[in-house]
Amino acid sequence: MINKVYPGAAEAVADIPDGASLAVGGFGLCGIPVALIDALHDAGTTDLETVSNNCGVDDWGLGRLLADHRIRRTVSSYVGENKEFARQFLAGELEVVLTPQGTLAEKLRAGGAGIPAFYTPAGVGTQVSEGGLPQKYDAEGGVALASDPKEVRSFHGADYVLEESLTPDFALVHAAKGDRHGNLVFHATAMNFNPLCAMAGRITIAEVEELVEPGELDPEHIHVPGIFVQRVVLAPDTEKRIEKRTVTAGTGSTNGSKES
Repeated sequence: MINKVYPGAAEAVADIPDGASLAVGGFGLCGIPVALIDALHDAGTTDLETVSNNCGVDDWGLGRLLADHRIRRTVSSYVGENKEFARQFLAGELEVVLTPQGTLAEKLRAGGAGIPAFYTPAGVGTQVSEGGLPQKYDAEGGVALASDPKEVRSFHGADYVLEESLTPDFALVHAAKGDRHGNLVFHATAMNFNPLCAMAGRITIAEVEELVEPGELDPEHIHVPGIFVQRVVLAPDTEKRIEKRTVTAGTGSTNGSKES
């Protein structure tokens, strides 16, 4: 088996070109491949198309790339925690393809499984299927680009919309553990989109908190087998943030920036 470990994040993302499409794991602020994103930011890579559940926050994760106008287009399902994202979208600086969350997950899973398209009931009877959903505005606030109508078919008396799968050029994911062959284990909420992105990317780069030797991972506990992963980077000290901290009244601030 091939040793897929790279010396660092910078080396692992060095060949990602301007204009590449990226599937980026994470859910909210959980399971974000921060080391890989920061390395890509430091490399100056631009004109990117990202596929992710959300686009980070204003100063962290994909939000760093967004703030420097490195992202041209994004396919996402939840974008409500990023003020700069909203500003760029409404100002006509960013193309946004809003996608139902379950549909986005299946687009990635299907892409990784070699399935080109699938039918789903999500979005039937809305602009998701009928078209006209704004994807980019012009400088005056008018719609410069809107979504096209999608094929709808009836199965057993119910309507379903045809959605195409996604196979981005690269995938960036964060795992709790990985071995030198690329087998990955994720923790808790980080399971939501990281495995799907890992499957979908043509070249998948995984940062892992703990690197173990082949054979140390229980085969029954591996979430993504190494066949889907081309590069592994050890990133043991990446920051873990909490999106919204809730505490008992009178004990302190209701917002926190770093997980203990």
